[in-house]
Amino acid sequence: MHRHPRTPLFFNTRDLRAVVADLHTRGVQSLFVEGGPTLASAFIEAGLADRVLAYIAPVLLGGSRLALTDIGVGSIDEARRLTVDEWLPLGDDLLAIAHPAHATDPAEDPQNEGAA
Repeated sequence: MHRHPRTPLFFNTRDLRAVVADLHTRGVQSLFVEGGPTLASAFIEAGLADRVLAYIAPVLLGGSRLALTDIGVGSIDEARRLTVDEWLPLGDDLLAIAHPAHATDPAEDPQNEGAA
C-alpha cells in the first residue's frame, strides 16, 4: 500500500473557514473536496467553492439522495448560479466545469446586504 508523502492533518473543528485559513498558512493553494452532499453543501454555503465539477448523466434517481443538502436557498430566485467554463463529454455523461456566477463569499455578495 502506498502512503501519502505528507503526514495527515486532523482538525477538531467544523469551522471550514478556519481550516482553509490554516491550510493557506501551510502553503496550500488549491484544495480538491470530494465527498457526499453534507461536505459539498458546507463548502458551498460557506462560500469556499470557487469551482464546481458537476457530472450529468441520463439517469433518473428517486428518493432522498441529493447532490446537496441545505445551502441557504429558499427559492429559485435565491439559487446560487454557476457559469459553465467547459463541457466535457464522458461517454453518455457530461462533466460541467463551472464557477460561481457571483462572489463565493456570502459576505462579499452585494445581493446579501448586511452579511457578516
